Amino acid sequence: MKLLIVFACIVSFSACLIISQFYESNDFVHTYLDRSVSFIGGDIPKLEGIDGRGIKVAVIDTGVDFNHPDLFGWGPNGKVVGGYNFIQEGKPPLDTNGHGTQVAGVIAADGQLKGVAPKAKILAYKVSENGEAVSSDLIIKAIDKAIEDGADIINISLGINKTNTSIEHAVDRALAKGIFVVTAAGNDGPMPQTIGSPGRDYEAITVGATYNNLTSSLVATLEVNKKPYTVIPMVGSSKLNEPIIGKIIFGGYGKEKDLKDINVTNAILLVERGSDVKGDLLYFSIKEKNAANRGAKALIVYNNEPGIFLGELIHEFVEPNYKPQIPVVSIDRKDGLEIKDLLQENNNAILNLFYNPDFVAHFSSRGPVSPFYIKPDIVAPGVFINTTQINGGYNFTSGTSFAAPHVSGAAALLIEKYPNMHNHEIKSLLMTTAEPVSDAYGQKFLLHDSGSGRLNIAKAFHAKLIITPPNFVINISSDNPTAQKQLELKLLNGTLEKLEVGFEGPEFIKFGHILEGNNLIVKIKILGQNYGDHEGKIIINHDEIKYVVPLLIHYTEGSISVNQKDGNLNFVIYHPEQWNFAKISIINSKDGSTKIVTTTPERNTSIRINENGIYWIDAKIQVNGKTFEAYNTIEMHSINENIQNEFESWNIPEKQIVIVLGIVTIVGIVGMISIRKTITRSV
Repeated sequence: MKLLIVFACIVSFSACLIISQFYESNDFVHTYLDRSVSFIGGDIPKLEGIDGRGIKVAVIDTGVDFNHPDLFGWGPNGKVVGGYNFIQEGKPPLDTNGHGTQVAGVIAADGQLKGVAPKAKILAYKVSENGEAVSSDLIIKAIDKAIEDGADIINISLGINKTNTSIEHAVDRALAKGIFVVTAAGNDGPMPQTIGSPGRDYEAITVGATYNNLTSSLVATLEVNKKPYTVIPMVGSSKLNEPIIGKIIFGGYGKEKDLKDINVTNAILLVERGSDVKGDLLYFSIKEKNAANRGAKALIVYNNEPGIFLGELIHEFVEPNYKPQIPVVSIDRKDGLEIKDLLQENNNAILNLFYNPDFVAHFSSRGPVSPFYIKPDIVAPGVFINTTQINGGYNFTSGTSFAAPHVSGAAALLIEKYPNMHNHEIKSLLMTTAEPVSDAYGQKFLLHDSGSGRLNIAKAFHAKLIITPPNFVINISSDNPTAQKQLELKLLNGTLEKLEVGFEGPEFIKFGHILEGNNLIVKIKILGQNYGDHEGKIIINHDEIKYVVPLLIHYTEGSISVNQKDGNLNFVIYHPEQWNFAKISIINSKDGSTKIVTTTPERNTSIRINENGIYWIDAKIQVNGKTFEAYNTIEMHSINENIQNEFESWNIPEKQIVIVLGIVTIVGIVGMISIRKTITRSV
């Protein structure tokens, strides 16, 4: 069978995206997964004999096909050394769906395909039979069973775009036992605030998806009247040497009769998917041929139902000797109709297709999930990953479900090298050595899109410095425009004598630093009234390795000061204008439980806290009918102490400590977790 290379991105509102292709050429199959592993530097540890040996990775999914030659064996002497079948208790956790086998293959395939950590062992926990839905109760049971079975790493490539406190509490139990937990961000992007449980968990490492190696990273961009739209290149389209610039013209369904009486020469043609005749199979290849024959420079196909889709120009029903002549992209129905409405006026469109392996996939779910910490943590290859499939096969598959196991495999390599290293230190190595990722215009992706950047196993493996925390959030206000933060530097080798520290961010952010022993004290000050959220990056160069610590700054007009005394938290609201009312939410970072108090300028406000811990303070301040946000963080430690002390307010910049060690959850949802699939279409 001839080689088929698929150039495209898949977008779906589901937990995994699958395109199945089976090959006779085992050499090609072996090479393809090696491309994603090599791209992230996964070959480097293997040169030094580190391959995941002795590490157990729990895969909570649809089970694993342990009869696959690359994942062969069930029991102590096999690849799958244990696990549990929660669907058919008493039977082995054999995968009959494919999702879990695909995830396990990325982590530890050891045959024709080589996973990131090929000698690692798998613990398979089957929580779904058909890959369509799973009870959250089974996820929780599987996490607890993985703890009991001594897992070193837990991979959870399942998730929802809502909060489920019960699942996150189970994740926290695993983390408390020193288990490294990896979660997929989800496939509900590119809209913000689409990461759900368990990806919302603060201490777990949450993984978004980028493209793969160069040859599987064709990206499309579209701007109409300077407004960007999300589009996906169809399978069979090719790279452009320069953008196509022109006017968009609507052409019905792209039939010959639709284009007969309109002039589309040198234009970008917009058509609807499908046909106006029931049962008519109007393939994308036919639409492309008709458009090209009429002189169009490119074709945009908008969906005939809600959502976006991946289309293919090359398929089994294509005409003999057919070859695409112009680029074709697909677009969401809503966006397509919006563009169609614009065509009544003058319009100018720019379409581009280019390769960018470090482009964040459109489907990858985005943050923020909380104003107090950053999600996702990192991104990894998750587009067209060729991996193991049930019944001894291999297939292309895309989604954050398959980005996450790249990170699980990387963690296995680091844990083998550093068996006594704490999971938060492993997380720091992975995050601070990540590579920057940029959009189509060379602009760095936002932290809420890509976290610290794309996984680089080679840099993490050779790193000699652990930086804690690996990213952070600070709160600055008009009455306190300066903040201070302490980073702990732990040496794995060498000294700190030649440490170089710099900062990347807006010009109105002033940065300073002092090294005191193994602690790096950094100071941030914002000039002027540049209120809002701002991103920056602390750059640390040490022993020929560059480390990056991203930070998010909330610069608010108002502020909320908080101090503690005798188990009470006392609040003081400030705003440069006269405020009349404030709602204060006090969130326990440990379990997400929230208490709410209200206040006015005429009264002092406090609240009784019954448990020591870190609390996030979110204030909504009303001024002349408008609402302003203000934030703070405090560690409560005065409860049940014989000596009562009133501590300084944490709003004083020099005393701020913004390391948050918990999770924030809003509403506990106990329900079904979807792991639906999407495949390519030719019509």
